[in-house]
Amino acid sequence: MTSASQPLLKNRQHSRTSTNSKSNMPSSNDVENSKRKKVLVVGAGAAGMSCAQHLAQHPEKFDITLIDAVDYCGGQAFSIPIDKEKHGASWLNQGVQGGSNIFHHTMTMFARQGHHADPVKLQVSFGKDDTFWTNVFPTSLLARHAGEIKRFITMLKIIRWFEVFFALLPIKIVMKMFFFSEEFTNAVALPMVALFLGTGNATPEVPVIILERLCTSPTYGMWYPGDKLSIASNLPPMVVFPNFSEFYEDWRKDLVERGVKVRLSTEMTEIVKRDKSGVVVRIKKRTPAPDGHNPNDGDPTASEDWEEEYDEIVLCVLADTAKRLLSHTASFRERKVLGSAKFSDDITVTHTDSAYMKRNYENFYNESQAVSSLSGVDQTVRIEMAKKSFKPMYYIKEYPSDRSKLEMCFDCTNYQSQFPPEVDFDKHVFQTIFLNKARDSKLWSIDDIDPSKIIRKDWWHQLCHSFTHYLFVVPWMMFLQGKHHVRFAAAWTLINAHEVAVMSGIAAAVDLGARYPEDLERDHFALLSFRLYYLLAYGKWYGRKAARKGEGENWASGLYGSVYQGPGASREERSIWRGERKRDMAL
Repeated sequence: MTSASQPLLKNRQHSRTSTNSKSNMPSSNDVENSKRKKVLVVGAGAAGMSCAQHLAQHPEKFDITLIDAVDYCGGQAFSIPIDKEKHGASWLNQGVQGGSNIFHHTMTMFARQGHHADPVKLQVSFGKDDTFWTNVFPTSLLARHAGEIKRFITMLKIIRWFEVFFALLPIKIVMKMFFFSEEFTNAVALPMVALFLGTGNATPEVPVIILERLCTSPTYGMWYPGDKLSIASNLPPMVVFPNFSEFYEDWRKDLVERGVKVRLSTEMTEIVKRDKSGVVVRIKKRTPAPDGHNPNDGDPTASEDWEEEYDEIVLCVLADTAKRLLSHTASFRERKVLGSAKFSDDITVTHTDSAYMKRNYENFYNESQAVSSLSGVDQTVRIEMAKKSFKPMYYIKEYPSDRSKLEMCFDCTNYQSQFPPEVDFDKHVFQTIFLNKARDSKLWSIDDIDPSKIIRKDWWHQLCHSFTHYLFVVPWMMFLQGKHHVRFAAAWTLINAHEVAVMSGIAAAVDLGARYPEDLERDHFALLSFRLYYLLAYGKWYGRKAARKGEGENWASGLYGSVYQGPGASREERSIWRGERKRDMAL
């Protein structure tokens, strides 16, 4: 294979060039090194790691340095230790837990490091008491809104037909245009989108095209096809991710062996200068925190900073952080575009307070909430299934004082694949997410969680997928990329998903001169996804280069090739748990 190709399995055998100690002449290696571009990748999350990975396929072209202010790789995707004897598993994925079968790039990255995702059929529990509904069985709320559900399905068809006119209108506006009740909007429509994007309390401002596509797209439509009786009656086929701390550590070691200089607890504080000669940045070391998660608000114990020079820089950080780092070198356009991205500060409480869950959510099948028919259509089959196997994984509740504001929660034991399939509910691990501190903290019930049941708390600076993001940020990124030696790679450049972050890193590497992996190029859905992202983010179309036959040609299956069937995904649920049992890491 050529240096541009990407082998599926880890190849830890790298060529070593011998040196001639008897010669005073510059070696060919020295000459080659002088021609290589010095590239600084800032941020060792999914975007930064994938960017460094694909640049590293061309050691003759690039001299790569990857830095991050924290003391681990993975960004928001990491794992924490938990009590195996109590919970049945010894670790928990924090921040990022799962995704979709369309995440071809993500799962291929897993395979490259010897990991895989597991399949899961998603069950949800939205609301409480008389506002409760689920995709598993019909409830009285759905029966009460039978007419609106039918109108909702019709509305989706109209939006699909006239998408160009409706696309960027906020959900809250469109729901009013079609005269939906507040209860239906807040209890039914908004949770369907909040689940997919993690948009939380920014959901009313999300473009309606996202809601429409979630119900009408046969490829990434989580609720496809929409059900005119119960709005969503499918169990979306999803994937849950492997131990992220182990995966990213394996990836870090692989990058180091490929010649990437990975420097953790190292913060870039400012871009001092960028001109035709390159980029000058200011760097300082950070003192690692005991858990590796260094504080975001500075480090008074850090050593003095210094300056370093690079030919190119890739900023794999949040938009507001990128704007701050560009500092006085930012152009007017960069300041306007990056400044238009909106974020909120959310907190995730990881806990084992089953009593809190019972007070605030519907966790079990309840005969009194189920209805035997919807619009005269018998629902016995769904009810009987729910009696045996209703195990909600994702929850949403509306605050009684303002039902347009949400609290989100995961039952990680039901959702994540390292846990045994049967665990007593009082031993489950939950993650409750309280949203938008600045605006909505007065609504939070965070103090109701038993402090003795809290495992940890984590703050997130989360992207709000407002319609303004798709007016003033996403379509303008192509005009920022590569200007004055700076590129931007992160999920916020399109939509908040691990897959987008991975693609954005690959796109930055490709734009710098790397090759898109040959096996993914043969995966026609992966290639199409990358081409569309590259076109949107860089204004360029990636031309096919690999032969059509070879590794990767059979990875795309299902409708339009959207279902990943490559080596980065298992075919059976809870296979990670079975593997962890063999390692004595799970019960």
